[in-house]
Amino acid sequence: MVDRLRICFTFLVVGILVLFALGCGQAVQSARAKIPVILDTDIGDDIDDTWALTMLLKSPELDLKLVVGDNYKSIYRAKLLAKLLTVAGRTDVAVGIGMGNRNGDGRQSDWVKDYDLKSYRGKVHEDGVAAMIEEIEKSPQKVTLIAIGPVQNLAEMLKRKPAIVEKVHFVGMHGSVRRGYGGKAQIDAEYNVREDAKACQAVFKAGWDMIITPLDTCGLIQLKGDKYKTIVESADPLTRALIDNYRIWRREKPADPLRQDETESSTLFDTVAVYLAFSDALTKIEELPIIVDDHGFTRIDPAGKKMEVATEWKDLAAYEDLLVKRVTAPTVKR
Repeated sequence: MVDRLRICFTFLVVGILVLFALGCGQAVQSARAKIPVILDTDIGDDIDDTWALTMLLKSPELDLKLVVGDNYKSIYRAKLLAKLLTVAGRTDVAVGIGMGNRNGDGRQSDWVKDYDLKSYRGKVHEDGVAAMIEEIEKSPQKVTLIAIGPVQNLAEMLKRKPAIVEKVHFVGMHGSVRRGYGGKAQIDAEYNVREDAKACQAVFKAGWDMIITPLDTCGLIQLKGDKYKTIVESADPLTRALIDNYRIWRREKPADPLRQDETESSTLFDTVAVYLAFSDALTKIEELPIIVDDHGFTRIDPAGKKMEVATEWKDLAAYEDLLVKRVTAPTVKR
């Protein structure tokens, strides 16, 4: 009887140790699965950057390390980023001031008119490009760089540190491959590319691995009806700040009698880049050789760099549902 009890006890202990080891392994795997992210954004021009940042901060797969404003007006952009991060309770995220002219404002200026960037409790880097390089170089794993604007900062980073491409996974909202704005069957020179075609050429030729959402997919995202209503009625502080910004941004557009901010969103291009940073399951991905011409068109060309391109939606409605769920969820804390 004693021997049997001893054997049973031994099996029990072994079983507990195995379960403990499995639990630890799952915890380690979960920690490893968290993707380090830098966001490069022209927030403060179109409102979709604000939606994208909100989605990013509510995505548990992503670990946001640094946000940097791109395409000039850098103090205005840094103030928007810092205040939104403060509302979100994420002042652990560093803010980088992008290159170029620091003056200027935009359609969300009223939201930060009384905000002092010096009051941000987190770190503010005067040289946002240097901050990106430092963050990437110190990371023990590849950093996902989400670019949702013209890419002057990234072109400058490549000049300063060409070898950095080895440690970067690039995810961009750029281009128009087979369809243009509004889903039309003719490509357009998409804004993020056209605004600085030379910078985009450098980024699209760089040696990092790339995935992009062109207008073919990102240009179709707009929330209406109950989906939009769910977001407007959310009590989450960051979601409220998002809608406040949308109303200010919409108010700054001349002659808008429809009050679109109360009934539907604008086109939410940039949110798709955030999605592609952690999943591509709802999109059709093609590997295509892409070039950027001097007029800001992205063209399929055998001479181009091969990259992954989200060319179609497998389930657009499911993405809209996911977007609503993410934007209304609590902010993920580090």
